[in-house]
Amino acid sequence: MRLPIYQIDAFADSIFQGNPAAVCPLENWLSDDLLQKIAEENNLSETVYFVKENDGYHIRWFTPVTEVDLCGHATLASAYVIFTIFGHESDQISFNSKSGPLTVFRRDDSLVMDFPVTPLEICETPPEIVESFGKAPLEVFRSDDYMAVYENEEDIRLLSPDFAILERLECRGVIATSTGESSDFVSRFFAPRCGINEDPVTGSAHCALTPYWSRKLGKTKLSARQLSKRGGDIQCQLIGDRVLLSGKAAKYLEGTIEISM
Repeated sequence: MRLPIYQIDAFADSIFQGNPAAVCPLENWLSDDLLQKIAEENNLSETVYFVKENDGYHIRWFTPVTEVDLCGHATLASAYVIFTIFGHESDQISFNSKSGPLTVFRRDDSLVMDFPVTPLEICETPPEIVESFGKAPLEVFRSDDYMAVYENEEDIRLLSPDFAILERLECRGVIATSTGESSDFVSRFFAPRCGINEDPVTGSAHCALTPYWSRKLGKTKLSARQLSKRGGDIQCQLIGDRVLLSGKAAKYLEGTIEISM
């Protein structure tokens, strides 16, 4: 069996930036076990698969250890492949996913993803967050992830988590965020339970970050920076119960997976 594979750096102007995703277009779905094994072998934060259906695509995302319900950077990477490599003529792509319908469209030289808002509920600060980060946040919210809000960008930059402690939390991951110095807000994302100690740029986290900072800052259009080692920039816009996330992407690798059956 031979499968095409592309490695795309998402939320990046050029390669070696942003968040790399492995993109594997399929003609038909393979077994879940094989999809997971390929993702484990790729050993990137996400491997994304999609299959053409009707006028759109069915999309699924896998970390090295599990399937997830939503992934922003790998969706952006998939849209880049469909638009740029496959020559998709329309300016819009529709995806069907575990998180419902998702849309990606071209705007100038960027790709824009239309995602659902992630509702947040304020909660007590888990002691694991304080113990792992070495500093208590101002407040903490809960969705699929915990979101810990800190005072300033330096707090976020200096975080050096104990991942063994974070892994004890029953959640997808932990977002750490604050207002930014050269952007409206900054963040980092840690998900050791999903096999990703720190994700370089996390589109799905901005489905929670955008409505939070929109309320705090009194604006619906915001600039965001994820402060990982690779770093990445996302333009965010809140429209009702939807979030528009804009970014660029660059192709690093194109090849073939060979599997003996």
